[in-house]
Amino acid sequence: MTVTHKEIGPNRYRETFGRYYEDFAVGDVYEHRPGRTLTQDDNTWFTLLTMNSHPIHFNADYAAKSEFGRPLMNSTLTLAIVTGMSVTDISYKAIGNLGWNDIRLSAPVFAGDTIYAESEVLSKRESKSRPNQGIVTVKTTGKKADGTVFLTFERTVLVPKTGHGVEDAMD
Repeated sequence: MTVTHKEIGPNRYRETFGRYYEDFAVGDVYEHRPGRTLTQDDNTWFTLLTMNSHPIHFNADYAAKSEFGRPLMNSTLTLAIVTGMSVTDISYKAIGNLGWNDIRLSAPVFAGDTIYAESEVLSKRESKSRPNQGIVTVKTTGKKADGTVFLTFERTVLVPKTGHGVEDAMD
């Protein structure tokens, strides 16, 4: 996580997070911390909130009869949490997400699993239509504590150049 402190007055500093366009380098890998241990309550609430009615996520009797033998964590919950884990490094200063590609679910996730995430910078380029911004694409990987990869995806974000972010306008 990129954390800096900007001096805003004598002996006074403001904590800031995230990266500007210039701070990204192709090939860099950011390990996002902290990790998160998932619970069945997380799973049930998210499943209800999103109106996903598949019983594999919240019906232990149904799930016991499945090949997994217990409820699966909702995959859109794990996608949301892994994306959230990456925000302070990848998109905290972003103008917006431009898209997600190649979302892959490669292993089941269960209540009690602790998950972590990391992102590799795949590409970056200056915006052709926005001179004070750039486009950055990363590949984010979700891993269980034992190293099992359960999720990968690519995400592209529009990021301001140094001095042109919303935070810069607030000073």
